[in-house]
Amino acid sequence: MIHVDQLTKSFKVTKRQNGMRETLKTFFKPQNEIITAVKDLSFHINPGEIVGYIGPNGAGKSTTIKMMCGILVPDSGHCLIDGKVPWKDRVEHVKNIGAVFGQRSQLWWDVPVLESFQMLKHIYKIEERTYKSQLDLLTKALDLKGILTTPVRQLSLGQRMRCEVAASLLHDPKILFLDEPTIGLDAVSKLAVRHFIKTINKEKNTSIILTTHDMSDIDALANRMMLIGRGQLLLDGCISDLKKTYFKTKKIIVDHGDHFEKLQLPGITHEIENKNRSIFSVPIQEKNVSEVIQNIAKNFDVIDLEVTNPDVESLVIDLYRKYKI
Repeated sequence: MIHVDQLTKSFKVTKRQNGMRETLKTFFKPQNEIITAVKDLSFHINPGEIVGYIGPNGAGKSTTIKMMCGILVPDSGHCLIDGKVPWKDRVEHVKNIGAVFGQRSQLWWDVPVLESFQMLKHIYKIEERTYKSQLDLLTKALDLKGILTTPVRQLSLGQRMRCEVAASLLHDPKILFLDEPTIGLDAVSKLAVRHFIKTINKEKNTSIILTTHDMSDIDALANRMMLIGRGQLLLDGCISDLKKTYFKTKKIIVDHGDHFEKLQLPGITHEIENKNRSIFSVPIQEKNVSEVIQNIAKNFDVIDLEVTNPDVESLVIDLYRKYKI
């Protein structure tokens, strides 16, 4: 579906200095610097995959997405998406892709949402039957019925983002690029967008490439994670496998009665949050969690007990430290 082979993209940036004198000097004799945003990037994405494409600011995520959308032309390398080169076959390519950029809108600001949808229908040359079918599906799934006649400028951020997702899917694309799709959304809107993304992936086998700094989106949606740093692919793997590799401890949170003694178990850390709650850190490669729970049950008047895994955000922080990005 998506084949990327040694893509490289650089930008020429003019250095700016402080002060009027230095600014004038730069104006007449600019000092330029070449910034390599993406360097020798290669990967393959299969049909129906949801891939989390993550990295710090300036890592090259958006540059990669723009090249795959055909917006930017790389300096070197190859990219083939569904048999087409994005920047050479743009008209045919955009018929099969949808893109949502969280900080940029594809809707017309001063007209009702429905009119924006109708304009997109003509731009993409969507057949009437397909348009009505997709509009009905998107309206129900994303709860758009009450806002279709509202001008875009009057929508809340959450409402607008739901409309942006709908606009990107009106032409029923095979591939969906999502760049910060839930940025600034409230919890209800975020859950609605996530649920819909899962639905179209399952029902239509839509391939989805998700770039975000919200690791809960990655955890909720993606089954594969690619880490980019300094323009290069540093890690590519299944999230469940990465968790097994990098998650070293589990926490056992115990709500208990007032009377207890600090539990002394080799290798187990016992933190007392208050007189009725204790937190145990268990190194899972050395200790059996069930045995630790049995010890806790013998020594505590247990009211409630919860075993938690580190979240994906902790995993990503560990990866950032490991690769020094």
